[in-house]
Amino acid sequence: MSRGRTLRMLLAHEGRWLASLGLWAVRRRDGAGPAARGVHAFGYARAQAPLVLGFAFVCLVETVGMSFLLAEWPVVHGIMLVLDVYTVLMALGLHAAAVTRPHLVGAGVLRVRNGARLDAVIPLALVATVRRDLRFPNGKPPAGVLEAATGGQTSVTVELSAPVTVVRRFMGAPEEVRTVRFHADDSRAAVTALREAAEAAREAAEETARTAAGTVREADAAPEPAAP
Repeated sequence: MSRGRTLRMLLAHEGRWLASLGLWAVRRRDGAGPAARGVHAFGYARAQAPLVLGFAFVCLVETVGMSFLLAEWPVVHGIMLVLDVYTVLMALGLHAAAVTRPHLVGAGVLRVRNGARLDAVIPLALVATVRRDLRFPNGKPPAGVLEAATGGQTSVTVELSAPVTVVRRFMGAPEEVRTVRFHADDSRAAVTALREAAEAAREAAEETARTAAGTVREADAAPEPAAP
C-alpha cells in the first residue's frame, strides 16, 4: 500500500469519528432516521460501551493528574495536554462512531459496520441463510470470512450464495468473502428483518429476470419486416 493511500485512509478514519461526535451530540445516526424510509438500523455498541467509556474516564483522570505533575514545565505540560485531550476525544469518538453508524438493512443491501473502521455493503439478493450464532472469535478470521466483532463477540452469521468483495480489515486490501459475521445488540430482531428483506430482494430479482426473459422471447417471436 502506497504512503499516499495510507494517509488518505487514516484521514478518512479520523474524519468519520470526528463527525460521529457531532452526530452523537445531536442524537442522530448515519443512514437511519425519518429520511431513510424502509431502512432498518441495528445497533451494536452496547457490548463495548463499558470498556470504551471506562478507558475514556481513565484517560481523563490521567489528564488531570499530569496537569498537576507538569505544572512547573509549561512547554511539556502544553504538549501532554494536547495529546491527552486528543486521546480522550478519540476514545469518545470511536464509541460515538459505533453508536451513530449502526448496521443497516434496506434499499437492497445489508451494510455491516464496525464504528469508523468498516462499512461493508452486501447485496440482499445474495444472502442465502441467516442465523443467530454467538461466537467469541480469537485471532485472524479464516479466508473468505468477514468478522465484525464488537466487545469480542459476534451474534449473527450470514452465508452468501456468491462471493462479495469487501475490505475485511482496517486499511487492508479488498478480499472476497462468502460468510459474514457481526454483532447486533438485538440479534433476534436483526435476523428476522434480514431474512424478510433478503427474501423480498430475491423475489424481486427473480421477477426482473422473468420479465427480461419474456421481453427477449417476444423480440425473437416478432415477425421480421417485409423486404421492400
